[in-house]
Amino acid sequence: MLEDKHDNLQEADGQPQLESQENVVVKNQSAQDEIDNSNAEENEDDSIKDRHSIPMLDYDSMSMDELTDELQKLVKNHPVMSFKDHAEEIRKAFMNHYQHLMDEKRDEFNASNTDENVEFEYHLPIKNRFDEVYGDYKNKRNQHYNQLQKNLKSNLSRRNELIEELKALVDNTDETLSIADMFKRLNDIREQWKTAGAIPRDKYNIVWNNYHFHIERFYDLIHLDKEARDLDFKHNLEQKQEIIDKAKELLQEEDVLKAFRELQLLHRVWKEEIGPVDREHREAIWNEFSEVTKEMHDKREAYLSTIKEREVENLAKKKGIIDQIIALSEEEINSHNAWQAQIKKMEEMRERFFKAGRVPAEVTEQTWDEFKTAVRNFNAKKNAFYKEIKNEQQDNLNKKLALVEQAKSLKDSEDFNTVTPIMKKIQDDWKKIGHVPRKYSDKIWTEFKNACNHYFDRLHKVRNAENKEEVEAFENKKAYLEDLKSFVLSGDHKTDLDAIKGHIEAWKSIGRVPFNRRHIEGKFNKILDALFEKLSLSKKDTELMKFDAKLEQWVENEDNHAIEKEQFFIRKKIDEVQNEIFQLENNIQFITNAKKDNPFLKEVQKNIERHKDDLKLWKEKLTKLREI
Repeated sequence: MLEDKHDNLQEADGQPQLESQENVVVKNQSAQDEIDNSNAEENEDDSIKDRHSIPMLDYDSMSMDELTDELQKLVKNHPVMSFKDHAEEIRKAFMNHYQHLMDEKRDEFNASNTDENVEFEYHLPIKNRFDEVYGDYKNKRNQHYNQLQKNLKSNLSRRNELIEELKALVDNTDETLSIADMFKRLNDIREQWKTAGAIPRDKYNIVWNNYHFHIERFYDLIHLDKEARDLDFKHNLEQKQEIIDKAKELLQEEDVLKAFRELQLLHRVWKEEIGPVDREHREAIWNEFSEVTKEMHDKREAYLSTIKEREVENLAKKKGIIDQIIALSEEEINSHNAWQAQIKKMEEMRERFFKAGRVPAEVTEQTWDEFKTAVRNFNAKKNAFYKEIKNEQQDNLNKKLALVEQAKSLKDSEDFNTVTPIMKKIQDDWKKIGHVPRKYSDKIWTEFKNACNHYFDRLHKVRNAENKEEVEAFENKKAYLEDLKSFVLSGDHKTDLDAIKGHIEAWKSIGRVPFNRRHIEGKFNKILDALFEKLSLSKKDTELMKFDAKLEQWVENEDNHAIEKEQFFIRKKIDEVQNEIFQLENNIQFITNAKKDNPFLKEVQKNIERHKDDLKLWKEKLTKLREI
């Protein structure tokens, strides 16, 4: 009879026979199974229960440093099995970030490396730190597992022993034991059962059902004192009704996941801590509790459905970001500044992708692969551009290094008149050369600047000393100019010409004047022009003597600008005179049957000769300029 009854009992505490409750069980089975499976898992390892109090953060949106800090905090502050799901999610997010970064660095290396014998290497300090923290977690987890297996095996053995004691108590034929003694033994077994510890999850329901079956036998099959039994039944019924009331209150809890976890605890108390109720109430009270469980299960499913919808929305956001990255990589960019703007946009898109939230688990890997491919294509195009830029920068580096060497070779030169224009040209050439690789730019600029500064500091030091002499020369020329104004020609051509030449040599010997006071040279030239006009010299001699005087002043003052300007003027005059001669000679050809003594013809011929004399004079002046 006992065996028949055992076959018909439900595995859950307080359930009626299967035949009478089949419809209710089928209806509520999925909700109950979820509760039972979760409780079985937590029973195996009590530390797992704490995982519900640890929030599962959006690890995909966190940086590698933040992920490492978060894992370290969990390892330090919580039992190792209470955050095992968190640890795996952190590891997955970290490795996604790490692999993405390594792919980028590898692409950059391949784009710039020309030596096939050099293998890609990139060391990231945060990876070493993460491996250290994750290794600490795994060591603690393994130690926990090893100790847990020993404890589970021992606890299972102890619970089976308690079941055997309970079975022996129920099957007791020793009439010397009173009902009070049997209740005392039963309560002692129940207290030991509560503290017997965790057992393997696959044994949890079987062992518990076996234990509860014999508890019910104790009440149903042994001839107990009816008053004591009914009192215990009543107490158990009251406790289970309180649990049902608490379960109904949980249906109003806004935090659905929290309510579901607390419902799990109520199921554990129902099954493990409260005994059976009177047979007439067992079916009704269990069905009532099952109905509340199903309502909570349905509410949780609805909540999870909203999470699923949010994940689908996040997937759409991430797909949109991937499309934007693809479009970004297809734009034609041909300048460094434009690429820097593209890179900034790319960083913003990547940041938005990581912060977009979770996507459905079944497409997580696919979405991540699509994102990596889009980013890789963008980086490939960027790297191709900068590889070409790198070649240009290497050429620029070679050019600037040559200028550095040239500046160094000239920085101590004493030939300031020759070297100064060269140094200025070197500086101009430097400005025209483009960028060089960043790791060399500061170094070569410092070398170049120091060489140039060294030369021009020396030049300025010399010129500052010369400026004192130039000011003194100006004062002397100013006084000499006053004396020259009173000079009067004697009337003797040779004497007066020698005197004028003497004044020119004397003026020249005084020396150079400051640049901003060179107007005094013009005053001297006006006096010379007036003196030359009074001399009975030919026009050519007069012009050449005045030109020689000006030329010597320009050379003395290093007035290259004036020399270049005069050279341009003379060339222009030569062209004008030659064109005029050509035009006059061309006009003569149109005069036919004219006699040689024709007045008009004579005038044209005279004009041509005068222009030829002018042309000869201009060419002599140009020759003197070229000789400088």
